[in-house]
Amino acid sequence: MSETSPQHIPVVQKFKNVWITDAEADRITIFCDGEKETFFLEAETEGSDSVPAPEQMREQLADVELTDELVSAVALKTDKFTGRVLSANENGIEIEGRGRIPLAEDYKGYRLYRELTMCTFADLTFGYANADFIQENGAICGILLAREANMEDIRVLIKASDYADILHTEVTLTADSDFLLQYGSGENIQEELFPKGDKITIDMDSDYFVGERISIVPAVLTGRIQLLSVNRSQGIPSYRGHIELLRTAEGIAVVNELPLEEYLFSVVPSEMPSSYPLEALKAQAICARTYAYGHMLRAGYPRYGAHVDDSTSYQVYNNITEADSTTTAVKETYGQMILTDEGTVANTYYYSTSCGVGTTASIWKTAEAQMLDYLKSSRLRPSPENPVQTDDGAVATGSTEITAETIAEELSEEESFRDFITQTHAEDYEAQEGWYRWTYTVKEIDVDRILETLKNRYEANGKLILTLKDGDYSSQSIKNFSKVTDITIVKRGPGGVADELVIATDKGTYKIISEYNIRAVLCDGVTRVVRQDGSEVSMPSLLPSAFFVIEPSHDKKNMIGYNIIGGGFGHGVGMSQNGAKNMALQGLGAEQILNFFYEGCEICSGQ
Repeated sequence: MSETSPQHIPVVQKFKNVWITDAEADRITIFCDGEKETFFLEAETEGSDSVPAPEQMREQLADVELTDELVSAVALKTDKFTGRVLSANENGIEIEGRGRIPLAEDYKGYRLYRELTMCTFADLTFGYANADFIQENGAICGILLAREANMEDIRVLIKASDYADILHTEVTLTADSDFLLQYGSGENIQEELFPKGDKITIDMDSDYFVGERISIVPAVLTGRIQLLSVNRSQGIPSYRGHIELLRTAEGIAVVNELPLEEYLFSVVPSEMPSSYPLEALKAQAICARTYAYGHMLRAGYPRYGAHVDDSTSYQVYNNITEADSTTTAVKETYGQMILTDEGTVANTYYYSTSCGVGTTASIWKTAEAQMLDYLKSSRLRPSPENPVQTDDGAVATGSTEITAETIAEELSEEESFRDFITQTHAEDYEAQEGWYRWTYTVKEIDVDRILETLKNRYEANGKLILTLKDGDYSSQSIKNFSKVTDITIVKRGPGGVADELVIATDKGTYKIISEYNIRAVLCDGVTRVVRQDGSEVSMPSLLPSAFFVIEPSHDKKNMIGYNIIGGGFGHGVGMSQNGAKNMALQGLGAEQILNFFYEGCEICSGQ
């Protein structure tokens, strides 16, 4: 018998929705999953119908087939369109004038400007038309981020009254000018004109919800829309820009789109009292602009097409009426933002009041926090870099007993921090602020409240609520207990912030990690905080800060209560607003203030 060679079985590879970066007569280069690869064409495909001409393939989306590592077929996808993106999630993209279009399971996204990289629907900028979309069989198979958006407008999710929910059951509104109500879907958009002062109510069953979204647009650029069904500290809020209502299965999302600078007119007075010095207000405006722009680049509510909401979850917006001083601060800092030394938008965290020292982003236990090295733990008082001229003409630079370089390490020691927090320090910028020092005395411990809060925080993030078992702490569901036997801070973070707390009970021992969780667990919702000026303040869910020491009181084996001596209000990362106020009162300008809190960063003009 004669021998025969085994039959060759071709190896076929298929690449779906790849970007062809270059094409020549005998080869193509594709960008796939972040890598460029060049493949030669099969000899018999050159000039055939299975592979288009090189000039047709360059910079196109395609399915590419290889046979034995040679290109055997290229199917171009050229059904492109563009449009203003209103919202996006893993299920689809809502585009103005087209409605919501589903995403193909194997869709791919490419950022074409600057450096070629992969992207996803989450990289789309809402309210802008800076991307092309490629459609196949009724679904989007390709996203092409063609150019950088000139981002001037922000989209804000407006919460219900008292910030109780992100969605509304019904919305009642009017305007101080004539206004248009636009409704419909796809290309079938209809309009109705209403005279100023007319009130309309939209609920889930409204006939106007022909499509998913309704838009209310003032007839003039300076017109304002009042949301009569929403209540804020100022009363009934009115909004610049236009309002969109998006119907979802759970309720109506209300989105306000307006220019970023006009948004800041209502953010700055909601975040900082308008009576503060102008330089402090300017520092706040720059922080707020930077913070907002960062979220415009990466939206917080892609499902609803909103960058931020109007609550403390992002920045408080339109809770307090606009004021001339805060509007002036925004205008005098037009376009100014804080950039890191790498040229990226800084994370401009801020809080109300320090205890005389700040902390770092490490308190949030995120991977990103380790990269925010410009957020330092520093003493908030005059220094040689920021001297202050006193009334007698002398220059005060503050004590050097604890330097900025050593503060984080020294105050992380229990004894050092106790000495620090149980005293006041006259040179501190905020030494006269009510929140600079405070006490919280729980006479009768609420065991049920502690248990409930532990369970809630465990459900939120089980990695930060641990149970002691066999000598080690691990993440386990919280068992019921009836007695607390001891509470101890076992670890402090930079600047002395409480970072780990251990609670011993009759049924187990638990470690609570992160300043937020610690503030939540130790707040009983009833006890009032006594500030250093003698005023009392209710704290329904969180202690003012985690810069404190705790003194348990015992009856035999069990704790019956505890006394807390603390200072500051807020998380302690970034700019202290009252610190900025007092720095401005002592002659520092906005740039000096920001350079102090965001070390090594630069204020740039324009966006």
